[in-house]
Amino acid sequence: MTSCSHTLVLLACVTLAGCATRGPAPQTAVLPPQTQYDAVLTDSRGTRLSINQLAGELAAADVVVIGEYHGHHGAHLLQSLLQSALYQQRPQQVLTMEQFTLDDQGELDRYLAGDTGESELIADTDAWPNYKASYRPLVEFSRTRGLPVIAANAPADTVRCVGRQGADYMNQLSTAERERFPKNTFVDTPAYREKFFSVMTAGHGSAEFSARMENTYRAQLLRDNTMAAQVINALTRYPGHQVIHLTGTFHAEERLGMVAVLETRRPNLNVVVISPAFWQAGDSLKALARANRSKGDFLYYLQPLPEEYKDQERHREAMMQQFRKAAEVRCD
Repeated sequence: MTSCSHTLVLLACVTLAGCATRGPAPQTAVLPPQTQYDAVLTDSRGTRLSINQLAGELAAADVVVIGEYHGHHGAHLLQSLLQSALYQQRPQQVLTMEQFTLDDQGELDRYLAGDTGESELIADTDAWPNYKASYRPLVEFSRTRGLPVIAANAPADTVRCVGRQGADYMNQLSTAERERFPKNTFVDTPAYREKFFSVMTAGHGSAEFSARMENTYRAQLLRDNTMAAQVINALTRYPGHQVIHLTGTFHAEERLGMVAVLETRRPNLNVVVISPAFWQAGDSLKALARANRSKGDFLYYLQPLPEEYKDQERHREAMMQQFRKAAEVRCD
């Protein structure tokens, strides 16, 4: 092993609670995450795990869904380390990503084939601003090993138009365009609907507000159903492969969102959910396990992100900028 490789292994061990290969990790003196890159990894009962122990637990899974807080360094480091650890056990692997849409698959394939460069990929797919820092390591891991990478999300313009006009917007699409999406496009579950509306209305929305939110919910379901369908397509196209799916945690935690859709469409799949949670100052691992065990089969605890805004007027203006950008899309 080179000194560089040795350093990387040590970093992974320190970051993710040790590299023990047998027996449970020590349960004494569990420190909270010390930096934004650190994660404390556990099962749903709060038993601490190393990244290699988790990979062993996941070896038989058909689909490993890794929820994330978008842009959190610790989440993206964990995803990359787990992708590598799983590959050591099952090198037949497919990466499916919320971060690219159906419209991006052609450009993504050209990049993976070596026909374009990274800057071209970023420009031509309008990649997320944090692509280089957060997702480059995962895409490059797949590219250099000839592994498939699947764009899993619904196109942004279609999502926005469903958010404005509701489910009927899908009837305006051409036959070819409509066939890219799954049948029964808006499959959901009562628990997910309740969670979504509770979050969007801060728990006290009026019936009128809820009615206005219905289209927003349909847009959310379009994302979830498209991602679930793309995971199923990957399993069909690459039989025997393990799918690693990256998505925002809301789409997967508590086995709701795209996970619920996936299990509705393919109930015999072995789907494992890994969800993040924040370790606040003063928390104990035992208390965190009690509070978060329903979020996933396995959990990883991160330092909280910095507060984005102190000035509420600046926060409002930033949100309005997003709405103005979305308004530029025409849905007729």
